[in-house]
Amino acid sequence: MRISRRSAARAVLGIGISIVASWLVLRSVDLAAAAATLRTANPLWIAVMVVTVGLDIGARGGRWKVLLAPIAALPYRRVLGYTYIGYLANNVLPARLGELVRSHSLGEKEGIARTTVLGTVVVERVVDTVVVVAIAAVAVLVLSARGFITDVVLSGLAFATLLVIALGIGMVAHRLPGADRVAAYIARWPRVTALGRMLREGLAVVSRPRVLVGALAFSAIAWSASIATFLAGGQAVGIQLTVAQGALLCSGVALISIVPAGPANFGTFEFTAVKISGLFGIDPDAAFAMALLVHVMILTVTSLGGIVSYLSLRHRVAPAAVDVGTEARPAPTTIGASPG
Repeated sequence: MRISRRSAARAVLGIGISIVASWLVLRSVDLAAAAATLRTANPLWIAVMVVTVGLDIGARGGRWKVLLAPIAALPYRRVLGYTYIGYLANNVLPARLGELVRSHSLGEKEGIARTTVLGTVVVERVVDTVVVVAIAAVAVLVLSARGFITDVVLSGLAFATLLVIALGIGMVAHRLPGADRVAAYIARWPRVTALGRMLREGLAVVSRPRVLVGALAFSAIAWSASIATFLAGGQAVGIQLTVAQGALLCSGVALISIVPAGPANFGTFEFTAVKISGLFGIDPDAAFAMALLVHVMILTVTSLGGIVSYLSLRHRVAPAAVDVGTEARPAPTTIGASPG
């Protein structure tokens, strides 16, 4: 799988942003105090975090299976495996390039056009962004939060609106006025035409009511588990978070992931969590310890799951290509919303 120059530039920008965010957060906390807090972390609550992170990723795998169902009926176990492979790639690659990796991996090993698979991933990200903005907006209202977080939520709302509009246009572009002339012009390049058709077929899965309802239901489970991970992380280091505070932390960290960052969102994750925790009057050292613990648990579970999934799927040979386009395997970024 080749990475385009645009993706490479995005990766370099992401690494730079992570470095700046890491410098900002590290200069605002006492690392020795944060380390002392981590040494007292409650093992029971850490175990709870393992469960909630597992439930989170499991629900995301279920959602992807629902989105893929109109294209191919794939076993949940394998779809979950590709989901973990994507998270593992995100943990080592900048700018959430793991989304491309999982699209490529599933498409190649299941005989489905990778561009079509990427279309379902785009739908996932749009759904995630809309849900996260809704969670953040409700949390801001409940907590009567002010300051930078309201600007972030408003920006997220504008971004989510643009995504929904873009998704709608992508689904019906072939029906818009002048589409025939554009199609006739693009027809000079058959490969581009085939890629566009396959991407549209991936996006079109969201037009099915049952698929959309299923995706939203699994999203609710996933984000509830993600919020629970922050609540458990707070408990582990002696921070009593309310559900609304946990929701704002979780959604704030997810919203900031829209900005390109380095591998695993290092730096931006901790910086955002410390800034939001400051709105609740939480000591920066304790907030940093909590954020680092949550982040490490997410990385541990997804990395181990990704390694196991890669080893179990690496020898799989693709069946005959699913007929969703004129070409079985075109090579394919999408936005990110998950805390991991």
